[in-house]
Parts: sequence; structure tokens; C-alpha cells
Amino acid sequence: MKFNRLENLIGKEKLKMLKSKKVLVFGLGGVGSFASEALVRSGIENLVVVDYDRIDITNINRQLIALETNIDTPKIEAFKDRALKINSKLKINALNFRVDSDNINDIITSDFDFVLDCIDDVFAKIDIAKECLKLDIPIILSMGFANKFHPEKIKITKLKDTSICPLAKVIRKKFRENNLSLEVPVVYSIETPATVIDPKILGSTAFCPSTAGLFMTSYVINKFLESE
Repeated sequence: MKFNRLENLIGKEKLKMLKSKKVLVFGLGGVGSFASEALVRSGIENLVVVDYDRIDITNINRQLIALETNIDTPKIEAFKDRALKINSKLKINALNFRVDSDNINDIITSDFDFVLDCIDDVFAKIDIAKECLKLDIPIILSMGFANKFHPEKIKITKLKDTSICPLAKVIRKKFRENNLSLEVPVVYSIETPATVIDPKILGSTAFCPSTAGLFMTSYVINKFLESE
């Protein structure tokens, strides 16, 4: 049985519970691709993923779905194909469009058990958070992991307690402007971003965004297990 090792940790009833949960992931990049696959490998069988982008050759160093053989493939197609090969029982809805204030309430509905925000569009992050807080859906947000070398400096905390991360600073400001709670959980790094050779291009490693994605899934799965 594919989930035998997990069932040995949590038991049949909790595994059954995980299979019943409905989870939504925004973004299939360096953070989101690892978070999404970890959800599938953790027994989640009802998953919605949202991404408008196509795989680029520059994604290969950090995105789980990026290969030399699938350049220019929509990310949602690559992920859906991979996820169904992991678990053919997976019910997956892969949405290929960009999130904005006009479509957000069509995506986030009250039947979701958890939402993972793994995108870097500030305005979309605020729209996602607003809708989740309005509907009282648990959410975890990813902050910035470009120009970082140390996965051991990644942690999960409340947005109000973040520091150093430039993206977290912007998100805190936007949350205050929109009267949103800074109590939401986020994954972020206390590492000061490195200076890159070409300032027009963000630098990235294979191990920092992926670690952040796995931290997010760990948080979600443990919250599900703790609620039982």
C-alpha cells in the first residue's frame, strides 16, 4: 500500500481523514511545486492548484516539475500529470489563470480545508488572504526565498513576528492598510538576502524554496492531525 509508512505513524482513521481534506495551492514554482507534491504524497486526495505560467528553462534549478523535456509546458499540466502518477485516485483540479481581485472569489470557496499561498505577486497575495480570512479558511503564506543560501534559517511564525525578509515587510504593510489580521502563519527566512551579480535577476538555490514548500505542507498536515 502506497501510504503504508504514513499509516504506520498516524493510523488508518487519520489517514482516511487526510484523504478527505480539500486543499488549494496557489503557485507551482520553487515553493509551490514541492508543497503540492508533498501534499499528494501525504495522502491528500482532493487538490486544487492554480498557476498561469509555463515552464521555463530557468526554472530547472529549483522547481520540482521543471525538466529539459517539458520546457514551455503549462505548469499545471506538468504537475497534474506528475501528481496522478503518484496517486491515480487523486481528484485534482488544475486552473490555468492569473489570480486577481476579479476572479478570487470564484476560486476560493468555503469548502476548502486549507489554502497555501506560494506566489510572489503582492496584490494577489492580499486578495487571497482577504478571501480566506472572510471565509474563515485556514491559510499559510510563503514569503521570499530568492537570494538565500541557508534553509536552516527558514521558520514558520505569525506575519506580525517576521523580520529581515523584504517581502514580509511589504506584506505586513499591505495587511495593515487593508485591516487584515497579522496573526496569519507564514513561512519565511531570517537570512539577509545575498547580493547578486546581476541585480535585474533574482538568484535562487535548489534547497531554500523547496525547504519552504515542505515546511508549508508539514504545517498543514500537522494542523489536520492535531484537529482530530
